[in-house]
Amino acid sequence: MLGAGDALAEPTAASAPAARPLTRQDADAWLDGYMPYALKRGDIAGAVVVVVRDGKILTQRGFGYADVAKRTPVDPARTLFRNGSVSKLLTWTAVMQQVEAGRIDLDADVNTYLDFTIPPKDGKPITMRQLMTHTAGFEEHAKYVMFTDPTAFMPLGQFVKTQLPRRIYAPGTTPAYSNYGTTLAGYIVERVSKTPYDDYVERHIFRPLGMSHSTFRQPLPKALAPLLASGYKLASGKSGKFEYLPTVPAGALTSSGADMARFMIAHLDDGAGLMRPATARMMHDSPLTLLPPLNRMELGFFETNINGREVIGHLGDTTLYHTALHLFMNEKVGLYVSLNSWGEDTAVGAVRHELFEQFADRYFPPIGPADGRVDAQTAAQHARMLTGTWIKSRRAETTMFALPNLLGQVKVSVDDKGGLVVPVSRGTNGKPMKWVEIAPFVWRNVGGHERLAAKLVDGKVVRWSVDSASPFTVFDRVAPSRSAAWIIPALIASLGVLLLTFVQWPVAALIRRHYRAPLTLGRRALLAYRGARVAAGLALALVIGWLACLNAMEMIGKYDPWLWLLQIGGLIVLLGGVAVAGWNLLLAFRRKRGWFGRMWSVALLLALLMLGYTAWMFGLLAMSVNY
Repeated sequence: MLGAGDALAEPTAASAPAARPLTRQDADAWLDGYMPYALKRGDIAGAVVVVVRDGKILTQRGFGYADVAKRTPVDPARTLFRNGSVSKLLTWTAVMQQVEAGRIDLDADVNTYLDFTIPPKDGKPITMRQLMTHTAGFEEHAKYVMFTDPTAFMPLGQFVKTQLPRRIYAPGTTPAYSNYGTTLAGYIVERVSKTPYDDYVERHIFRPLGMSHSTFRQPLPKALAPLLASGYKLASGKSGKFEYLPTVPAGALTSSGADMARFMIAHLDDGAGLMRPATARMMHDSPLTLLPPLNRMELGFFETNINGREVIGHLGDTTLYHTALHLFMNEKVGLYVSLNSWGEDTAVGAVRHELFEQFADRYFPPIGPADGRVDAQTAAQHARMLTGTWIKSRRAETTMFALPNLLGQVKVSVDDKGGLVVPVSRGTNGKPMKWVEIAPFVWRNVGGHERLAAKLVDGKVVRWSVDSASPFTVFDRVAPSRSAAWIIPALIASLGVLLLTFVQWPVAALIRRHYRAPLTLGRRALLAYRGARVAAGLALALVIGWLACLNAMEMIGKYDPWLWLLQIGGLIVLLGGVAVAGWNLLLAFRRKRGWFGRMWSVALLLALLMLGYTAWMFGLLAMSVNY
């Protein structure tokens, strides 16, 4: 067992296993050993894996099935996969082409290029550089991002104008991954080039690179539609429906493995066929450093550095398809994988992650100095400084989708040996990672590659993240007013009071009827007593309505009337309920009811106030259906 101060050093070049030769024969043998087993164990239907090196395809392999029912194998040259957010790399490539052409200035107000206005935040506008580094400050947006109903699809311009999310961070300060931000960038490309986005990509990326099996169009063109791999949650289950994404530039790419090989080769060759070398180098090596020494955002790509190697790439997910692209820049090697199933217990994430790490360890083992170590006493002190409740920067804050963040807050603690415990960081075995401090306020997971680093301000830890998230997501301390540490217990207690109050009403009436004991309250007191119990019942019905709506909602506006009803009705119920409960409390003390009745009237008022506070703080009364 490792104690708090013990360090498990990353191997140096001298101590690390010798690199295996990256040849087609060795890569194929390794993939044949890894992929079939991983797919079967994870209940994943199929995958395509492509490795490029020195401007050529080293190997491209299909595994499993494009269609399980028909037993159609994956063909790496022809089978199409949805790329999810890997699509963003093509959008950012298009942006850099327009930067090169002088039509976009990375540091100009993006309103310069738009036919609508994005309001400033803290007096500052958004720049394209901030969009490319996910630091424009947008809160998370879910409505119309992805769905299966083709009638809900809308043009790119309509989406960016009607679905504009609020900005919750000062620009340039906080990474918060944004599909809307990339979609906005694609719309800017469309406007400055005077070419529809789909047409632009086809003319300036697909055709120059020979990507004949790629498209952003939805539904797919007739010639490509039969080549799409069916998507599954589980390979053992039924295939899913085609997923529509009006956030086209952020996630709508459909492509073959062979075509993505061409895209990787172009970027590894300083943008050959896409842009000038200087432009490509700017895109690949303009890092935004916010939380050193963790991975950083470049201009669109993000670092996935491993074993001391400079690696940039991107991940992508729809509901049914899951993709990863990594470019080892100095080694001129690219690795691409796409899978068409979620898998058992989200197994696809582990398969994708392990493929990358095992590939790097096999062919590009660690170089550079070994990790350091921090003494046990200091390490324990630093771990304690990180304890508390934290919330991720990629979140909704002003809409009803702020509510899940109440449950998603992360409580960092220390174990009985003083070691850091971070529940959100889990290994491929599903268990929380074990951490050792390798430098002041920098940790590495035991036996792994992930690092965690913290930022200090005035001697206090105010922010942290891990390598796999830090380019686009960090964790900040939760404001006391939003902390789940007290809100959840108080909310549970409040719901208990409301439930008991409502249930007690008919039960008590039946008991009084049985014993023929009337309720000895005056007319006004009786009215307040009954009104408070009606308020408790309506408040409980409101909670059930919120939960049912959140659970059943499709993100296409179908539930907008219900959301308006819940918000307007909720405001009336909660304000009215607090007023009636306050009246009931006043009369309970004036008429000198028993001590239990008086205390319960206090508890009932506090319960309604607590429910109203939660609804207000977490967007349930936002009076908006833009989420």
